[in-house]
Amino acid sequence: MKTFQTTGKCIPSRHYMVNIDEKLAQIKIMVDHGSYFVMNRARQYGKTTTLSCLADILRKEYIVISLDFQKLSNAEFSDEKRFCVSFMKLFLRTVNNRNLLMNGLNPGVTKSLQESIETGILETLGQMFESLSLLCETAAKPIVLMIDEVDSASNNQIFLDFLAQLRGYYLDREQAATFHSVILAGVYDIKNLKLKIRPDAEHRFNSPWNIAETFDVDMSFSIHGIEGMLMDYASEHHADMDVFEIAKSIHEYTSGYPFLVSYICKTIDTILLSNKNLGFHPWSQRGIAEAVGIILRERSTLFDSFNHQLDEYPDMQSMLKNILFQGNRYSYNPYNDAINLGTMFGYMKNDSGSVAVSNRIFEMWLYNRFLSEDELKDTTYDEAQRSHDQFIRGGMLNMDLILHKFVSHFTDVYGQNDEEFLEKHGRKLFLLYLKPIINGTGHYYVEAETRDRERTDVIVDYLGQQFVIEMKIWRGAKYHAAGEQQLADYLEQYHLKKGYLLIFSFNQNKHVGIKEIMCNDKILVEATV
Repeated sequence: MKTFQTTGKCIPSRHYMVNIDEKLAQIKIMVDHGSYFVMNRARQYGKTTTLSCLADILRKEYIVISLDFQKLSNAEFSDEKRFCVSFMKLFLRTVNNRNLLMNGLNPGVTKSLQESIETGILETLGQMFESLSLLCETAAKPIVLMIDEVDSASNNQIFLDFLAQLRGYYLDREQAATFHSVILAGVYDIKNLKLKIRPDAEHRFNSPWNIAETFDVDMSFSIHGIEGMLMDYASEHHADMDVFEIAKSIHEYTSGYPFLVSYICKTIDTILLSNKNLGFHPWSQRGIAEAVGIILRERSTLFDSFNHQLDEYPDMQSMLKNILFQGNRYSYNPYNDAINLGTMFGYMKNDSGSVAVSNRIFEMWLYNRFLSEDELKDTTYDEAQRSHDQFIRGGMLNMDLILHKFVSHFTDVYGQNDEEFLEKHGRKLFLLYLKPIINGTGHYYVEAETRDRERTDVIVDYLGQQFVIEMKIWRGAKYHAAGEQQLADYLEQYHLKKGYLLIFSFNQNKHVGIKEIMCNDKILVEATV
């Protein structure tokens, strides 16, 4: 049987895959037009798999040379001659492995290239590209060059010189033969390579790759695409599941990020299904929530990279913190370095003109990461951790008691702080209080659509129980009444009878404490601090 792949290229005969034929058709149009472009997407976003599937399609009409710069060491970019020899060895090895000599390449030219390497004649990029131009001129079909993992080379001046040669031949393609189309794949946008190589302003936007077409093919997985993959799985395993609802729920957590989609499915298939004492159906809403919890507790190369990038780019980290904890709104501007980097790495997205975290799992991971910085230095976390056992009875979470104890702790420790402190830290402190109580068993996420400076809705999943806690700033009685109605409507969407309202009030006449009211047919527990 096939498996869900999370560690490399997907192979259709071995792995469950989302059908990407429509995306491949869009990319092929660019190739047919002779475009040079960069498939720059975040880590583990399906670039290598897409290139492999694309190559299979293109070989009917083109000679496809598919290279991987990971196979070249840093030392091989140390000087021009060494790079030329290493590149051509990789090029010719690929030609021989694919038996492209039988498929339209001129064997005489390839033999001449091999001899130039063996005799030491090949020394410059100019010589190398003259030979490649002759190879393109004598080939029976147009040649498409694909290079994966160009990031492994992008810190090197030699690589920029290589791009400059590609650009020169592209511009002179009417006079000298060259590759019909060139596809580079990596995380970084090659147009802005100077942003990585030389951070000084003078060279920042001086990449020789300004000939590239914009690559705007959506490589994320749609609900329909995930549904198709799950139908393949369900058919093979005779699995009982509501395929559409499962696909929809996975998409809500991942926004279609390919690696995260496969990671959830693999976790359910290999971990939850092997647990004979699970007590619930693995392929269910609760099963997905449990899988997400497992993923957030594990280390992975994706999150390791995320953690490293946050430390390396403090402006991006600061922006993400302000979005998550203060509900700040930032206009999406790709010329802002923090936004450009966050988007390029796949951590941020353009959400109707505003910057947003790209998916719910990334948000949950960021909350855990940022809150962990305060766990050792804030009494709120310690207080909740000490009181942990009293909040859980018979596997049931007592959210009423959590709010009651939080109000008491917050009033004792932070009640005398000013309005600026409460606006900046109040909601963060509640999440810090909540974290050790549900950690390891349940998890929470913030509903992105409701998060702003005035309102934040927290959704808690705990062993099949679901709670909605709305955190609001007090802005007067009229605004408060509207908020109660909002929460009641929100509970209706979640099919819940009871909800919670945590109010941060700066009114001198406020009544600190908890009360219970009815709004429509919903029970609202209101806690004021």
